[in-house]
Amino acid sequence: MENEAVFNEVKNIFSAYLEKKGQRKTVERFLILEEIYSRSDHFDAEVLYFDLKQKKHQNISRATVYNTLDLLVSCDLVKKHQFGKNQAQYEKSYGYKQHDHIICVDCKKVVEFCDPRIHQIKTMMGDLLNFTITHHSLNLYGVCGSCRIKREEAAKEEKPTKPSK
Repeated sequence: MENEAVFNEVKNIFSAYLEKKGQRKTVERFLILEEIYSRSDHFDAEVLYFDLKQKKHQNISRATVYNTLDLLVSCDLVKKHQFGKNQAQYEKSYGYKQHDHIICVDCKKVVEFCDPRIHQIKTMMGDLLNFTITHHSLNLYGVCGSCRIKREEAAKEEKPTKPSK
C-alpha cells in the first residue's frame, strides 16, 4: 500500500458511510477498497474483478464488485468516468488533486494532466456568470503518438504503388 495513513482514513470514511446507510461492513468490501487504493490507474469493474480473482480472493463475486463500486462512488472515495462510448472507468479520488483527462480514441489510453489555467477559467466564468463552481470535468479526445504512427503505417500500406515506366 502506497500510503498507509491515507488508506486508514479512507477505511474509516467508508466504515462510517456504511454504518450511516445501514449497510454491512464485509471483508469483501474492504478488500475491494484496498485493491482500489493500491492502484494508480484508471480501471473498469471487470479489470478490478479479474485482478481480485488473480490475488486469490475467490469469494468476491462480480455483483459485490459492482455494488461496492457504487457505494464508493456515493461516498466520494472513487470517481466514475464515462470516457466516450467506453464502459465506465473508475479511479480513487480521496486526497487526489483535481485533474483532467486526455483519452486516445483508438487504444482508449487515458492520460491525466493538471493545468492551473483551467482553475483560472473556472473561477473567472463563475464570477462572470454569478455561479459558485463546485466541480468540473474536462475530457479531451484525440489520437496518442503510438496510434498515430500505426495509422500512418496503415495508410502507407493501403496506398497502391504506381507502376514505374
